[in-house]
Amino acid sequence: MTINDLPAVNATLNGLSAIFLGAGFVFIKKKNVPAHRACMISAFATSAIFLACYLTYHYFHGVTVFKDPAWFRPIYLTLLGTHTILAVVIVPLIFMTLSRALKERFDKHKVIARWTWPLWMYVSVTGVIVYWLLYQKFPQK
Repeated sequence: MTINDLPAVNATLNGLSAIFLGAGFVFIKKKNVPAHRACMISAFATSAIFLACYLTYHYFHGVTVFKDPAWFRPIYLTLLGTHTILAVVIVPLIFMTLSRALKERFDKHKVIARWTWPLWMYVSVTGVIVYWLLYQKFPQK
């Protein structure tokens, strides 16, 4: 594996995180707390590994620029902007949510998880979309 493989690894980790988040949501709705816990810890782990790989890639590779098609660039930048801002915002929310769960303060965990989960899911899914837009060939007419 080389540094050039990391974007695909990152997209895979983001996708796995979204899958774990979705499954965790389903499990808690079904009141299956052990399965919910396992999924959410797995989402946290895949997101943490993603962050390490992402930082490593950009340390060695630098900035990646979306160029073509030019007409799509404003849409891409809007998506990237919301993704990036929420990726920063979500980090302390994830730690607070996880901390409250680990301390068994489930009333406070539930309050913040209602904000954390959708933002985290958005960041995970848009991370995959950003990868496809940057590294996969954009469909041509």
